[in-house]
Amino acid sequence: MEIKSTIFTLSVFGLCFLTFLHASNPPLSLDYYKSTCPNAEAIVRKEMECAVQSDLRNAALILRLHFHDCFVQGCDGSVLLDDTYTLQGEKKAPTNLNALKGFEIIDRIKNKLESECPGIVSCADALTIAARDATVLVGGPYWHVPVGRKDSKTAGFSQVESNIPGANDGLVSMIGKFMYQSLSVVDLVALSGAHTIGKARCTNYRARIYGDYQTTATMNTIAESNLKTLKSTCPAAGGGDNHESSMDYISPDLFDNSYYHILLRGEGLLNSDQVLYSSILGVQTSKLVKQYAENQIAFFEQFSESMVKLGNITNPETYVDGEVRKNCRFVNT
Repeated sequence: MEIKSTIFTLSVFGLCFLTFLHASNPPLSLDYYKSTCPNAEAIVRKEMECAVQSDLRNAALILRLHFHDCFVQGCDGSVLLDDTYTLQGEKKAPTNLNALKGFEIIDRIKNKLESECPGIVSCADALTIAARDATVLVGGPYWHVPVGRKDSKTAGFSQVESNIPGANDGLVSMIGKFMYQSLSVVDLVALSGAHTIGKARCTNYRARIYGDYQTTATMNTIAESNLKTLKSTCPAAGGGDNHESSMDYISPDLFDNSYYHILLRGEGLLNSDQVLYSSILGVQTSKLVKQYAENQIAFFEQFSESMVKLGNITNPETYVDGEVRKNCRFVNT
């Protein structure tokens, strides 16, 4: 298989971003497991149904795991690796520490897959399929997942901080991080819509609620009540760093387009959310926020398309030296 890297420069707002694209043509297909593990998707779906039924929040946890996996070394299951004497995983990187959960759900899925089809379905594929099912199970769209990824034998601890968008990132920074992954501004706004489910920690929204929240928000009775609640559990002076609040306080357990309505009212919980609509640089992003707020079908269609693009970010090394892990937490011995 020929692997080529293409480097080119993209300009946004007059600023240049150096973008690295891997034109590796990985062998992903919809029927990759048709003969070797025909029940793979059904197994993942059943385990995700159990997980979401037990706690709706598990859907958001799996979506976040998938995103953090793909933005570091590509979608190769590296985020699932535990630290060992010879390998430093990604779980304890500052951005991931206390933020990533749901690993035991993937463990259960992998155990069932290994019982049915030993050594066939990669952890990277299991996580990618699980992210799709998580979305569907809380009301979101369905999309077909190309499969055939291999698991990495390495992790990218040092890449986490530079690659993963932060809660207080500005718009230009986020666009740059998405472009580095060959994802567009449209992908950025659509994938951010995943924040319609899930929660954020106080340490990630403290700067927002004590910063320009009251400047961007319309501050009606509901907004004032919500801000008061947020401040009561996330003191300005510190403490309560790990207290969590829903990023979509209107319908936190339903995958819908209410996240964009919240941005239109200036009430985004994270700075990185609100800048999509409020930044003076956000000419294109603000139009997309309005479009998705007005048309949930358009949001669902683009989210599905962008999730396929996200899932197709590959780690070319895994097609040379990858594997199918028996245990998602450890490289095979």
